[in-house]
Amino acid sequence: MTTTPSNGTSPARTYIITGAGSGIGAATADLLRGRGETVIGVDLKGAEVEADLSTSEGRAAAAAKAVELANGRVDAVIACAGISAPIPLTVKVNYFGVTEFLEHLAPTLAKSESPRAVVVSSMASLQPNSSELVDALLAGDEAAAVAVGTALAEKGPEAGYLNYPSSKRALSRWVRRESITPRWAGAGIPLNAVAPGTVISPMTTQLLATEEGRQMVDSHVPMPLNYHSEAVVISRLLAWLTSEENTHTTGQTIYTDGGADASLRGDNIWD
Repeated sequence: MTTTPSNGTSPARTYIITGAGSGIGAATADLLRGRGETVIGVDLKGAEVEADLSTSEGRAAAAAKAVELANGRVDAVIACAGISAPIPLTVKVNYFGVTEFLEHLAPTLAKSESPRAVVVSSMASLQPNSSELVDALLAGDEAAAVAVGTALAEKGPEAGYLNYPSSKRALSRWVRRESITPRWAGAGIPLNAVAPGTVISPMTTQLLATEEGRQMVDSHVPMPLNYHSEAVVISRLLAWLTSEENTHTTGQTIYTDGGADASLRGDNIWD
């Protein structure tokens, strides 16, 4: 961690970043530390807080430890932790590992002069999903969500994959719903999501290594602007959304996807 002010005068902001051990989370931690901010990383291993966000106990313990390391002062939370496996563990990490973790930190965040929170959703939030699973997630019923996710996984990898887009669809909807509530807007906390397209990361390296894999990915996520992105591209937007400059952007899922959303949904998404 570093506490050197980024501009020599303003005090460093304190960020908690989940998934800080790799991919977008690691890139974001590096970016913010390079700007002189204080970063407390959370991950299964290789971070200041080592925790399992797939369990309720792990989420609570991780939040408590992060607040302790922050000396009770947290200015922003960036939730990057996630997996894409075709199994119910995906919904436990991607949805409850984000929402419950943030809910634990909301009271501490609210004490900041400029609190901010952002989560990483995905372009997959626009893909086919299980409405039954999305409903269970939004109802906050983890047991029911895991049961639905397990049933999908038992049908094979194709059905099991629905765990991923369903978790991201529910996460984006949660952000939109919760952003205007007393807990978030009422406490002056902008709450947003970023939805990347195809990002070059440990999660995608093997898939993008073959022409067949790239063609499959690109058919689902066409990116006419600058093609696949590096993780730092997403990090720059995460950093702005959690900066003091963002005072009014909230409830949004911002598709940082090289034009994939516009390509797939067209020019009128309001009908």
